[in-house]
Amino acid sequence: MSGARGAQGAGGARGGGTATGAPPTPAAKESARPALSSTPLMRAIRLTGLGAGPLSRAVAAGALTLISSVGLAAASAWLIVRSSQSPPVLTLEICVVLVRLFGITRGLFRYLERLATHRVALNGMTQLRVRVYDALAAGRPAATALLRRGDLLARVGADVEDVGDLVVRGIVPALVAALLIGLSSAFIAIFVPLAGIAVLICLLAAGILAPMLTIKAAQLAEVQAATARAHVVSSTMTALEYGDELAVSGQLATCTRELDTAERDLFRALDNAAKPSGLAVAVTEIAIGLAIIACFVFGAQALSAGTISPEVLGVVVLTPLACFEAVSGLPAAAAQVYRSQAAATRICNLHDSAVAPAATAPPTPSTQAAPAAQPEPGATHPSHTPSTHHTPTLRAVDATMGWDPAEPVLQHVDLTLTPGRALAIVGASGAGKTTLLATLAGLLPPLAGRVEVGGTPISALERRDAAQMIAFVAEDAHVFATTVLENLRVANGHATPAEAREALETVGLTPWLERLPDELDTLLGPGGRAISGGERRRLLLARAVLSPARFILLDEPSEHLDPDSADRLTGLMCELAHTTGKGVVIVTHRLGSLDHVDEVRMVDDRTLATCDNQRRLAGTLDATCAEPSPKEIDR
Repeated sequence: MSGARGAQGAGGARGGGTATGAPPTPAAKESARPALSSTPLMRAIRLTGLGAGPLSRAVAAGALTLISSVGLAAASAWLIVRSSQSPPVLTLEICVVLVRLFGITRGLFRYLERLATHRVALNGMTQLRVRVYDALAAGRPAATALLRRGDLLARVGADVEDVGDLVVRGIVPALVAALLIGLSSAFIAIFVPLAGIAVLICLLAAGILAPMLTIKAAQLAEVQAATARAHVVSSTMTALEYGDELAVSGQLATCTRELDTAERDLFRALDNAAKPSGLAVAVTEIAIGLAIIACFVFGAQALSAGTISPEVLGVVVLTPLACFEAVSGLPAAAAQVYRSQAAATRICNLHDSAVAPAATAPPTPSTQAAPAAQPEPGATHPSHTPSTHHTPTLRAVDATMGWDPAEPVLQHVDLTLTPGRALAIVGASGAGKTTLLATLAGLLPPLAGRVEVGGTPISALERRDAAQMIAFVAEDAHVFATTVLENLRVANGHATPAEAREALETVGLTPWLERLPDELDTLLGPGGRAISGGERRRLLLARAVLSPARFILLDEPSEHLDPDSADRLTGLMCELAHTTGKGVVIVTHRLGSLDHVDEVRMVDDRTLATCDNQRRLAGTLDATCAEPSPKEIDR
């Protein structure tokens, strides 16, 4: 079940997440202030909470690591050349100690640098993911309803990790390299100025040209592989979550072929991107060779002039080998910056779409919602049509509905539902029934026209108010890996155990509950795989019974039930509408269930029409046997 503006699961509009009506958290309020003048990458970094203190410690540890490497190379070169002259052993003791010191400190500072950078990165990823979740939970449901499952999972998963990796693989290596380029070239210039200048030029060439080529490779990989990567994730999730259904319908092989094609496209894109990346490696190696040759030439001239000793010549020639360790990681850093920038753009787009205010006009006095009248327990109306005076209504006015503006699913939809009435929606598979419910719930914005409750557009309602008004029980709503009681509290966080038992009894789950080892405290497996399909549907309906919402939208509530149980359960939901004053919309394909509803509407040929012709209705329901395609399931 899901509140009209509740948190959505990975499945978007059909993910089945449920809002509890809690107000936005402080993190959500803070993240809801996008800095439009900054780049997405900088905004994403700010959302990670990256501070100057932790970053400076990581850079300092990385710089000390490379300083130890350069010192080790210089001390080793001096020791090798001086030892070849067979001097007294005591003259080598200081250099031997320095070699040991730099060898130890190199490993020590490398360990400290890894601790510092990974702590910053992991904390930042946690902060970023929490703030994105808070924004999605408190924001507009359409932010996730329009995304495919794989795309949403990639944004809150891999994209957040790419932004976090920016610290470890991008920012720290770049800052350390910039520091070491100056220090190492200055160190060599102390002995041979021309050699120091030559090393500086080669370091800059390797530090600029190689990253540029790497970014070119990353661009090729991103442009060509982004779509294929999303298809791989999406097809994989579809095959894993709906493998049984696809196998029964004979479409599992089609889904598998789509996955194979996406993987081949991804590998092809990565192969094309490897060419500039290989050239970047060659540029770095050439720069190292040129730097060593230049140092040898200028150092030999200085040795001939008597300005340096043979030991210093060895230091000047061999030290550049360690100096280039500072720039060897820059190509990978450049690629990480590019990946992180693309990931940050996707995260910020998702974040902004959730926190953006709805572009709706304020309600006019004639349509202003009046206070909702609370019906007396057990009160019924002979006509099942309560007075609309002081009663909010759920209305769709000349609404066009669909996922793609270029291909609307339903057009010119007019519908009015008052509390206390039960409305049935029928139609062939794929006709747009779920799209209709998602739009009525506020999960999917109408393409044209308006959908309002009590005269106020659903998109303009605060999350708490929307959750008190509308609840949507999706056909594949999620069952969480927690206790039975907590699964029911998804719809009403304040539900007591007694209320939970009563709701389960209403939907006929009391015998099932009594068989559980810990009854309400029994843990359910991930996704509800430990319970049968019929028990899962009844558990979801128990959520609807507990929900405080005035309007309940049910997508195929009798799925996986035998005919008698399905009709009896649908009747119970209609009775719930008549006795509690809730408005109920039921998408169904069973004729027997229609005896209990107040009105039947049929989705046919992109329209929503009133249907009182049983023959036409039966013909329409026969078409529901058609199985949805993998693309429809993924949506």
